[in-house]
Amino acid sequence: MKKTLQLTPMAAALSGLISLFSLGASATPAPSQEDLRLYDIAEAPQASRLHNDVAKLVSFGTRHTLSETESDTRGIGAARRWIKSEFERISADCGGCLEVVMVGETVSGKRIPEPTEVVNVFAIQRGKTDPNRVVMMSGDIDSRVTDPMNATSDSPGANDNASGVAGALEAARVLSKYQFNGTIVYAALSGEEQGLYGGDVLINYANKHDWQIQAVLNNDMIGNIAGINGVINNSTVRVFSEGVRIAETKEEAKERYFSGGENDSASRNLARNIKALVDQYMTNLDVMLVYRLDRFGRGGHHLPFNKAGLPAVRVMETNEHYDRQHQDLRTENGTEYGDVIEGVDFDFNAKLTGLNAISLASMAWAPAPPTKVSIKGQVSANTTLSWASADDDTIAGYRVYWRLTTEPEWTHSRYVGDVNEFLLKNMVIDNYLYGVAAVGKNGNSSPVVFPGAAGAYFD
Repeated sequence: MKKTLQLTPMAAALSGLISLFSLGASATPAPSQEDLRLYDIAEAPQASRLHNDVAKLVSFGTRHTLSETESDTRGIGAARRWIKSEFERISADCGGCLEVVMVGETVSGKRIPEPTEVVNVFAIQRGKTDPNRVVMMSGDIDSRVTDPMNATSDSPGANDNASGVAGALEAARVLSKYQFNGTIVYAALSGEEQGLYGGDVLINYANKHDWQIQAVLNNDMIGNIAGINGVINNSTVRVFSEGVRIAETKEEAKERYFSGGENDSASRNLARNIKALVDQYMTNLDVMLVYRLDRFGRGGHHLPFNKAGLPAVRVMETNEHYDRQHQDLRTENGTEYGDVIEGVDFDFNAKLTGLNAISLASMAWAPAPPTKVSIKGQVSANTTLSWASADDDTIAGYRVYWRLTTEPEWTHSRYVGDVNEFLLKNMVIDNYLYGVAAVGKNGNSSPVVFPGAAGAYFD
C-alpha cells in the first residue's frame, strides 16, 4: 500500500517557502544531514604520497598505449603491473579488503592500427549490504606527446594523467580503512588517448558481472593550478556533466521535450551532489559546475559510460596549461613544453582527491537513488511525486526537492519521511522542477533523481 503525505504551501509559494501545519506523519524529525566521518576523509589524502605515485608513473618514460609491454622499467606494461602491485599492497594493509583485477581486450581502430591489448587495472572494495551497486573513481594510465602515434619518445604524462591514477590509488588508501554499504571501484583505465577504449573494456566487465553502476567520477588532469592565461588558482575545480542523456531513445526524447529534463540527467544531478558535498565537508574549494559534456569540442573517458546510459562526470582542474598537454619535451624561444612533474601541484592534487573520496564514501554509505520516480499534476493546482518502495533497512525516509526552472541547482527541499508518494498542494507543476532523494539513517543521502527516464539512475 502506498503511503502518501501532503504539503501545503504558504501564499509565497513562488519562493518555495512552505507551511508545516497539518502535516501529520510528515512532522517526523529528519535524520542528521551530516556524517562527521566525511570531514576526516576530506583531509586524509596526502600530497607526499601522491607525489611519490606520480613520480613512479613518470619514471616509466612513456605510457603510450602502443608502447613497450615486456620491460620492467619502461612502457605501459611496466606501469600497469606497478599499479596492480600498489593496489595489492593497499589491500594487504586492510586485510585483503580489495579485489585487484587486470582485464583487457584486443582492439584496433583509427589510432590503434594493429590489434593491441588494452588493459585496465582496478581494485574492488565490496559493499557489505548492497554489493552490486557500484560507485567508481577513474584515472587514465596512458600518456602521449604531440604525435598521437608516437609510442617511443619520452611522454611523462605527469598531470595528464598520472595525477588521476595517483588520485585513485590515494583514494583507495584512504577509504579502505572503512566499510561501506555499496561497492567502490578504483580504476586505472588504458587507451584513453587513442580513442577511449578502456571505458568500453570496463563496461563490458561490469555487464558481465552484473554491476549496477550508480556513478563514475572520471578524473582527468587534477594537478595543475597555473593556466596558460596566466591565472594561478588552487581553490576551484570543474565538474563537467551531460544535460540530455546521449543514450536516450526517441520515445524518451519526445517525453522529455514536453515535460522537461534537459538539465536534469542523472549525470547532472550527480555533479550537483558532488558540489553539495564539497560545500558541506571541504574548505577553500569551490566547485564550478560546467553544464556541458566536456570542454568545447573535446572528450574524456566518462563518455563511454554516458553512451552506455550510465551516470558519469569529468572532474578536472579549472585552469589548463596547453603547453603542458600532448607536447614533445622541448624548449622553444624560452618556452618549455611538456607534461613534466614540475607542473603538478600536489597539495591541489590531494584536495581534488579529497573531493572524490567524500563523494565515493557518501554515495556508498547512502541508500541507492530512488527508482521509478514519476510526477503528475498537469491541469491541476497540485503536484504529486511518487517512487518505488525500496527493501533497504538503511533508509530512514525520503527528501523531495524543487527549484524554479531557471535555477541551476536545487534550492529547496523537505524531508517527507518513509513514504513513496508525496502531494505538494497548490504547487503548480508547470512552474518548478522536482526531484527526490533517499535519506540514510547515517546522515548520507543519494543524489537527487529527476522524474522519468530523463533523470533515472537505474532502470
